[in-house]
Amino acid sequence: MKVLVIGSGGREHAICVAFSKSSRISKLYCANGNAGIARVAECVSLKPDDIGGLRAFAAEHSIDLTFVGGETPLALGIVDEFEKQGLRIIGPTAAAARLEASKAFAKDFMARHGVPTANYVTAFSPAAAVAELETGAFGDDSMPVVVKADGLAAGKGVVVALNRAEAIAAINEMADLVGADAAEKIVLEECMFGREVSLLLFADGEGYSLMPPTRDHKRIGESDTGPNTGGMGTFTDRALLTDDQLAVIEETVIKPTLRGCQSEGFGFRGILFLGLMMTDGGPKLLEYNVRFGDPETQSILIRLETDLVDICEAMLDGTLGNLSIKWREGNSACIILAAKNYPAKPRIGDMIYGIEDAEALENVEVFHAGTSALTDDEFYTAGGRVLGVTASGEDLQTALSTAYKAAGMIRFDGMQFRRDIGK
Repeated sequence: MKVLVIGSGGREHAICVAFSKSSRISKLYCANGNAGIARVAECVSLKPDDIGGLRAFAAEHSIDLTFVGGETPLALGIVDEFEKQGLRIIGPTAAAARLEASKAFAKDFMARHGVPTANYVTAFSPAAAVAELETGAFGDDSMPVVVKADGLAAGKGVVVALNRAEAIAAINEMADLVGADAAEKIVLEECMFGREVSLLLFADGEGYSLMPPTRDHKRIGESDTGPNTGGMGTFTDRALLTDDQLAVIEETVIKPTLRGCQSEGFGFRGILFLGLMMTDGGPKLLEYNVRFGDPETQSILIRLETDLVDICEAMLDGTLGNLSIKWREGNSACIILAAKNYPAKPRIGDMIYGIEDAEALENVEVFHAGTSALTDDEFYTAGGRVLGVTASGEDLQTALSTAYKAAGMIRFDGMQFRRDIGK
């Protein structure tokens, strides 16, 4: 079997490593990959948004299965285009990808299908959003308020404004931050309080299978200080959700979502990511993502024991209910090593030392995100988030200790990472 993975970050490296463990795969490609991915797959020079080029490559090379890592090609309709050519591909159609590609669509979808979430209003221009703050439901007594760009914004399109002045500033600056198209509409939400948890699942249109619950640490600084990033670390822990809480989430969020997709004509197949807030009033949905998260993928897939090819075929064939997906017992953690200046414009070109030493530790994987290679074993920084040092263990403390031990073996000038992941 020939498999193509689309993307170039730490998430895609983790996906490629998971596929590389399958005895069913004869050839693994990645478009466009990175220096770490090149050690387990053949990287091809096609960007993830080159839908026509990717489709032609898959057809020419008789690719049996394509797995889409990021949200942009999904929103652009890569699944629709591949399916027209009879090519098997993992991910939702463009219609289903609107659950992530449009915050306004997602909120309206939640309302239509009774999925518990924050109160909200959609404004169709920045001026209208400011007017809502002045005359609508989001007055001074509704602060703080969450300001969201409607479109895809690479994790930069959400601002929690503590007062009206901050909210107005966020609205007026959103287009510069994420682009005019993404900020054409603005969603204003009430700010929910509680404990955040991410829950991902494999879906085959009607059935689903849950992955281990995870938590992400978004801010650059310890104790959740400083600006938001793409994610500075994650951990998996079954204790994040009780059995009762999981049951409520399945009945009030997951099943209504999958039924809603079916009823609206776009059954959901692929990876569904639920960003949840565990409030005093029960779980509420913050957002949908329609693909694996980054760095959640790293800490999840290091625990996967079932062949990922088998899972993908079950998603495509609608047979997830017949497959028992097995996970390594215990916990896992991923520590992101970032470049100097990140999350502002990162410094690149610094030599990286110690990766081999870290990888020699038991139960450790070092996933590359922003790296380039001089030789097969000489790497330098080429992006903001550079490496995801990931470990599994019999309990959370063991996983964290091992991940931090491995992270301490790696060094490059300006390296920064949080020392409080999982605490």
